[in-house]
Amino acid sequence: MNIQSILSNHAKEALFQLSQIDDWDPQIRVSTKPQFGQYQINGVMSIAKKTGKMPRELAEQLINKLENITKDMIENLEVAGPGFINITLKPEWLATKISEVISSPNLGVSPVIPETVVVDYSAPNVAKEMHVGHLRTTIIGDAVVRTLSFLGHNVIRANHIGDWGTQFGMLIAYLEKMQNEHATDMALTDLEAFYRDAKKTYDEDESFAIKARDYVVKLQSGDAYCLEMWQKLVKLTMAQNFLVYERLNVTLSENDTMGESLYNDMLLEIVTDLKNRGIAVESEGATVVYLDEYRNKNGDPMGVVIQKSGGGFLYTTTDIASAKYRVEKLKANRALYYVDSRQNQHLTQAWLIARMAGYVPDSVSLEHHQIGMMLGKDGKPFKTRSGGTIKLIDLLDEAKDRAKQLIQSKNSEMDEQELDRLSEIVGIGAVKYADLSKNRTTDYIFDWDHMLSFDGNTAPYMLYAFSRVNSIFKKAGISPQSIASSSIVLNAPEEISLALSLLQFEEVILTVAKEGTPHVMCTYLFELAGLFSKFYEACSILQAELDTIKNSRLLLAHLTAKTIQTGLETLGIKTVERM
Repeated sequence: MNIQSILSNHAKEALFQLSQIDDWDPQIRVSTKPQFGQYQINGVMSIAKKTGKMPRELAEQLINKLENITKDMIENLEVAGPGFINITLKPEWLATKISEVISSPNLGVSPVIPETVVVDYSAPNVAKEMHVGHLRTTIIGDAVVRTLSFLGHNVIRANHIGDWGTQFGMLIAYLEKMQNEHATDMALTDLEAFYRDAKKTYDEDESFAIKARDYVVKLQSGDAYCLEMWQKLVKLTMAQNFLVYERLNVTLSENDTMGESLYNDMLLEIVTDLKNRGIAVESEGATVVYLDEYRNKNGDPMGVVIQKSGGGFLYTTTDIASAKYRVEKLKANRALYYVDSRQNQHLTQAWLIARMAGYVPDSVSLEHHQIGMMLGKDGKPFKTRSGGTIKLIDLLDEAKDRAKQLIQSKNSEMDEQELDRLSEIVGIGAVKYADLSKNRTTDYIFDWDHMLSFDGNTAPYMLYAFSRVNSIFKKAGISPQSIASSSIVLNAPEEISLALSLLQFEEVILTVAKEGTPHVMCTYLFELAGLFSKFYEACSILQAELDTIKNSRLLLAHLTAKTIQTGLETLGIKTVERM
């Protein structure tokens, strides 16, 4: 139920009736005033300036039109300040809409026109273990994927792994060396050590380095043996990554892998095409595209290299090919890239070239959803005490251990198997929620104490809130299905406030889908849980005087639990029945 959209459309209709002006797009948002059940129309002052009217006069005229259009929906309209319009919705209307949402299979979210959306996220490197630097792009991207899928879009996951480059000659040669020495198809369990030892051997053993350089040429020429060894490295690496994805409850699978190598066959064709059409030119042996949008200190267009003088291609070339592939092969309407903020200029330049060439039409949206950094308490990139990179699997293990201690402090008698299960859910959920609850564009401080607290906007608090609502039904011995046909009655201001918040779920999920901002969902769920607490304290549920009131409040509780659970599912966070 998108009340914001409904009110916005009514406001536009009223304004058009009033002035025959149809180019005003009023911004509707929840009022920050303390009254319950209010929205506020903003924008009257700007349209008054256009028409030469006084803002409050225009607001009064607009109210007169709105009263006729919205008489079944709105209880009161009043002008506030210099020209804002406060809207109080009718409790009876809210009750009807709550009933519709309860009976809806999708929490009242309206069907969308499905689009094909390609989401590029995670992107680990082959022969290296995932570290904390991969956490944000992986879980934020996956939360948006889940949200878009919930709405009904055709979502294509693209895990753009680093599986190509000159280092693979060295890695293939070292994998061969290890297999020869161990006389077996070794299981590569320590990727960091493997890469480090390969590099050390390359630096110290000239005959090994010669073989490694030879293998690079053979690999890039399609040599069958080198391709087989390269594929083995990819599979060994991704097998470990999928274990991390499984623990993180991330939906990436083997079929979603779209590494740099996928675009190899396109690169020369793209460079040749850009040169033939005059978009790219040769400069000092390299192939360059000059962009008017970027200029150097002298004011001259900046040159972006797409092929080096030696014939090698760059990341920019690959990203042009990536955008072209998403349009031509995947038929994308939108392409979202969850990549470090520092890559913005690089991606923007690649996309400018892709659009100049007509590979990506204006109708297709290319969006860099920038990701900030995870910092330690010292304000620097989060690392081990010795200054090393923290492996993601080690971070998850520590999260589980800390959650186990937390749960044991609350319930020392819990069964060991149940304790282990809860520790995994709460620990992983805490790490994910702490990240997802922050605006993705900003850096944030990683803090164990905060993320595992039962106070504030944290996973433990939200999981407890969910289990607390469920416990009401267990205590009463009532199932939500047994009261499904009951009517909703909204009298108390806390009931109205909770109902209004429950009806805002669609507004929130549409915002997350449009902007790629899961923290909006986290904020909504936290505020919803707070409103439920106020409702629970002010409105007796099981001891209500009338069964009609009791059942109505039980249904509000049920919808709250369902909304919290669904919201957490879009974030990729599992729920528990008890804490």
